[in-house]
Amino acid sequence: MEKENRREFCKYVSQSVLSMLGISCYILADTFYISNGVGADGLTALNLAIPVFSLVNGCGMMLGMGSAAKFAIMKETNGRRDVGILFTSTVFAAVVLGVLFVLLGLFAAEQMAVLVGADEQVYDMVRVYIRVILLFSPAFLMNNILNCYVRNDGNPSLSMKAMISGSVFNIIFDYIFIFPLHMGIFGAVLATGTAPVISMMILSLHFLQKKHHFQLVHTRPDIKAVCQGAALGIPSLVNEVSSGLVIAVYNMLILNIKGNIGVAAYGVVANLSIVVLAVYNGIGQGIQPPLSREFGRGNRKNIQQIFKYAVITALVFAVLLYGILAGCAEPVTAVFNSAHNMELQEAAVEGIRIYFTAVPFAGCNIIIAIYFVSTNKPFPAQVISLLRGLILMIPSACILADAAGIIGVWLAFPVTEAVVCIIAAGLYFFVKKEDFRSGRWVI
Repeated sequence: MEKENRREFCKYVSQSVLSMLGISCYILADTFYISNGVGADGLTALNLAIPVFSLVNGCGMMLGMGSAAKFAIMKETNGRRDVGILFTSTVFAAVVLGVLFVLLGLFAAEQMAVLVGADEQVYDMVRVYIRVILLFSPAFLMNNILNCYVRNDGNPSLSMKAMISGSVFNIIFDYIFIFPLHMGIFGAVLATGTAPVISMMILSLHFLQKKHHFQLVHTRPDIKAVCQGAALGIPSLVNEVSSGLVIAVYNMLILNIKGNIGVAAYGVVANLSIVVLAVYNGIGQGIQPPLSREFGRGNRKNIQQIFKYAVITALVFAVLLYGILAGCAEPVTAVFNSAHNMELQEAAVEGIRIYFTAVPFAGCNIIIAIYFVSTNKPFPAQVISLLRGLILMIPSACILADAAGIIGVWLAFPVTEAVVCIIAAGLYFFVKKEDFRSGRWVI
């Protein structure tokens, strides 16, 4: 049984990590093409607009991850009709949210550009990026839901193919729109917005298979089921939204310390962070389907093995990733510094080497939070996510920036993740002890 668990772990995690890396790579492609085709102002505009993208993507992850985790548990205990009601209700919630986001894109993009800190120099580019992202928000929401359901329905290979295909499309058309067609930042965001449409077309092939376990049914939306799923998905929303808010706060702090060049340097660090965290989000999303399934079956031993594999994998990746980033900080930064600005180069290199000392702590925090989500324990997962994002990160950044300037800004991420890692480990062992004391089987 342990050998089978290891094989399944490798299958789900490897394909999920590749999927998440595919998504992060098209964000990196945006950064690379914009920095070379639009310049430092374009890079600043992209970084200022990322919080809006994080909000949209976070809502999709909340609905998708939470509902799909509940779906994986229900498959073992409930009938097909109940699963259909859950899926249909989740799609309905996505439609409602999508309409709200589209309306914001049509009527409030200007105000949102000002809200995220755009000045006259980059205002037009920020406004355009925000508007197009919001207009494509229904595609982002539905793509997240379908991707999570397909992966939890035993088809991680199709999920991986869909996400990578969307990313490849985005990378190719990023280049076409920005360089041959000279569409600037509008071209970049148009390619990004179209990518989830391509992904959904491939994910829809899952419905042609005889063994799929979810589909739309004729029913009234079950608000209670949506809320229960959303409760499990809140950590994913908090992670995405808080990352966007943290970027906004970092932008404002760095603007006061180093100006637009400093924000551009942080843009390099932030986009590399998206790739690094994609690895850990991939591990987390990979272990979620088998963890939820085994929870539904009541199989404690398998949950222990899967969780152990995930923590070991996270720590191994931490050593590899930090070694690569710290050792290659200068050439990596140079890729995004087309103007060869020495101030930008020095700030970004320093930032990479300090900021990413957080990698082992962040990886463990993500794994523990996903474990709680997968085993139907939303509250401790929400605590971990809130501490990582809003409660500790933003005050740490402000205090350390005031005390140590730009170095303090870079230090805020590792300091926060280290503190949260201690708390997360404490929550894990506390829940384990309480479950054994009460006679429940969960680790």
